[in-house]
Parts: sequence; structure tokens; C-alpha cells
Amino acid sequence: MADTPNLSTVDAPAGSIEGRIDVDGIHSFLGLPYAEAPTGPRQFAPPVRRARWTDTLDATEYRSTAPQRQSEGPLAGVLPNVIIPGDDYLNLNVWSPDPTAALPVMVFIHGGSWTTGSGAVDGYNGRAFARDGVVLVTINYRLGVDGFLWFGEGPANLGLLDQITALEWVRDNIAAFGGDSSQVTVFGESSGAMSIGALLAMPAARGLFHRAILESGAARHVVDTASARLVATRLAAILGVAASREAIAAVPRERILAAQSQLATEVSKKPRKKLWGDFAANGLPFEPVIDGVSLPRHPLRAIEDGVAADIDILIGSNSQEAMILLAPLGVGKVKRWLLPFVAIRAGLPPLRATNVFRRELPGGRAADHVSNMLTDWIYRVPAIRIAESHPRSHVYEFAWGSPAFDGELGACHGVELPFVFDTLASSDWDILAGKDAPQALAENVHRAWVAFATTGDPGWPAYSREDRQVMNFDIVSSLTIDPRATSRHLWELHR
Repeated sequence: MADTPNLSTVDAPAGSIEGRIDVDGIHSFLGLPYAEAPTGPRQFAPPVRRARWTDTLDATEYRSTAPQRQSEGPLAGVLPNVIIPGDDYLNLNVWSPDPTAALPVMVFIHGGSWTTGSGAVDGYNGRAFARDGVVLVTINYRLGVDGFLWFGEGPANLGLLDQITALEWVRDNIAAFGGDSSQVTVFGESSGAMSIGALLAMPAARGLFHRAILESGAARHVVDTASARLVATRLAAILGVAASREAIAAVPRERILAAQSQLATEVSKKPRKKLWGDFAANGLPFEPVIDGVSLPRHPLRAIEDGVAADIDILIGSNSQEAMILLAPLGVGKVKRWLLPFVAIRAGLPPLRATNVFRRELPGGRAADHVSNMLTDWIYRVPAIRIAESHPRSHVYEFAWGSPAFDGELGACHGVELPFVFDTLASSDWDILAGKDAPQALAENVHRAWVAFATTGDPGWPAYSREDRQVMNFDIVSSLTIDPRATSRHLWELHR
């Protein structure tokens, strides 16, 4: 008979909660509901905080995750995901070394293009953070249609409002788990980081976190109201219903997810501004909307004006983010003509941009040059824009390459995650990181994240326009000065 796990019980303002104590002494509390299930009349309404429960909540297993489709195609399994059916998915998970302490708190917002992902991935477990004196929280929030579809009426950015509600729950309850609500760091990857870029400018998020880490995402991915209406109207047409949230709410879930996938394909295959407005630039059908209420203005403009001046920022990207798009298709199939085509889409002069990126990587393949330009456009340069605008910013670049696809993925999108969480041993990362990933690098990166969450200093100087110091994480990590300055200057001229 299996051993009965050691149990840990805390009495939080939300209610009594029973979790586990792992063999390493880490307390875990899983599937804690921070808001009511977003179903029925609440499907397209702002989140409602869960009332205090009366019975002790069993928090020994993950609970449901946001509705989504399982990834398919050559990238399936490269970035791990878990889908647990159920309506009560506005929940979060907590790991703590000592519920009686008062420790720094880190809240992770998962990525997935605002359509996939969850906080229930083993590769995101918080045991290493708890081991090193941090209370770690992962969250689930509304995705896709439920989280970001908007016709111009009613509340916008419901997925971001969910994240804010989760942070309010942390503020009010985390002391029961050994966390200090005055030392909260939000961190996220991809659309999770882009969500944080928006949160920095959202009035409702003020005071809920004190530091922010943005991995492979910044403040670029937002759209205007006209663009939101274009996408919402097209989704309604795919479903064959009236252009309203009420009509879409009456459609079965699987049909909505299928239409959502079709919409994503249409946006990526025909990225025309006439069809999709601001969405055309990014190829994504769901992004935060500058609605003038929840998100009053473009977040980068707000950051430039000092709206987040009291928040420490750690931001960066991976050296070859876009290889995750190119390698599965075969890097040899990427042709030289694609580079000027990407330059035009990115707003760069095609001939000059082609020459700059080829000179910066002499002898590189077409795929390498295209990847570098896409990486700059979507990830690296938007990160620099924030760091230039915010004097309390530290910048990193992650350069270790994944062994997947015969090593062609390189330092691609998402590859830093098992190093940040120090979870290389998790089978979730078998494809992306392989069996022989450098544990010393994981310890180095993870230590920097913990240090930043604890002190605001990850271990290297803040970024400034004068010296542009960037920490390069690799087998041998080193501080670099203005890496790839020529291409950075090109983007500066054509911003």
C-alpha cells in the first residue's frame, strides 16, 4: 500500500486549505480557486472573487485548466502543456518552504499566445524556488475567446482582469503560506510576459506587485479597438452567429475552440492590415486591447511616461527565438528572398536591413538571418525599448541552444524555462532541453531570478543608453556591452 503523504493545513482568509508536504519538506497547495467559475452569465463578465469556503479545501492535486485544444504538429511536446477539463479553472497553485515565514513571493504567468498553456505543468513547479526561500505561485486565467474577444461593448481584457484578481488573492492570502505581500514579483514567458507588459500600465494592477520579470515578451503586443472588432466580427461569421458575446456564449465549447483555431490560421496566412488591423503585425488573433478603461493607453507609452517607475524590471529574450518557427519546417527550406520580405513587414528598408543582418552574421544561412530579424522584431528590440525607458531595468540574453531537431532549434523561444525553474530533471523538458542540459547554467539563471525577486538586483548592472550592459547566459555566462549594436541602431532609426 502506498505511503500516506504528509499533509499541511493552513487557515487563510479564503478558507482552510489542506496541501502536501513533499519529501524535501516543501509545502504545496494546488488548485486554489481565486474566482468563481467563468460560466453562464459570468463567461464574459469580469472575474468575481471566490467567497470564503466553509469546509477544508483538498489542495493536493491540480484542478482544471482553461479550455483549449491540445497542440498538434511537429512542435507538439516541445513546450509542455497540461489540459485538465472542468469549469472551475480560475485557480492557482502555491509552493512554500515554511507557511510560518514572511518570504518574497513570485507569481508566474504562463505563455501560449493567449490561447494555450496552464499553471499545472510539472516543469513549472515551484519546488526549487521554495527550496531557495521564495513562495512560488502559478496561475490559470481565461484564454482565447473567453479571455480576449471584444466587440467594443462591455468589459475588455478579461484574461488580464483574471490575472489581476489572482494577484489580489495573493495580496490578501499569501501570508498564510509564508509569503510577504509587500515583496511580490510577477514573472512570465511569451504572452505571459506580454501580459505583464500590459499590467504595468493597468490602473487596477497598481500596488499588486513590486518587481517584474519579462521573458521573451514586452509591451508591443496590444491592439486598438477597431482591430478587436475586426477579429471578433470574423469569429462570429465563422460560427454563423450574431456579432455579440451573447450569441457566442450560446455556442458549444468545442465549436468555439475550432473556430478559434480557424481564425488563428487565417490571421497567420493572410496578415493584412485591411483584414485584421493591428493583429496583422503579430499573426495572433487574441491580444490585449487598448480599450481606454482597463488598459487606458499603449503600455510602452505609459512606461515611458513613468507609470511603472517604482517597479524593478528584469527583461530579456533568447538569442534565436524564431527558430522554433523555422526549424520544424526545415531550415534548408528558408530562402534568401524571405529576409527582405520580413524586413518590409517589420517596417525596415529591405535592402539595407538585408545587408545589416547578413554582415552581422557572416557565413550564416538564410534561416539564421531570418530568425535573427524576427527575434529582434518581436522580442529583443521591444525588450530594449522598455529597458531604455525605465531606469530600474536589467537586461539578459539566453544563448544556450536546445538539442531538439538535431540542434537546429538553438536558443529558441521557451528554452530558458527549465533553467529559470531549475527543473531540468522534469520529463516535461526531455525534448526541449534534452538529457544532458547543463545543470550549472540552471543554477546560475535560477539564482539570478531569486536574487532579483529578493533584492531587485539579479547580479549585474542596470541597463542604460550609455553602456547597454546585457547579461549573456550560456555555458560560460558573461556581461556584454550593446550586443549586435548595428542591427539595434537600424531598428532605432526606423522605430
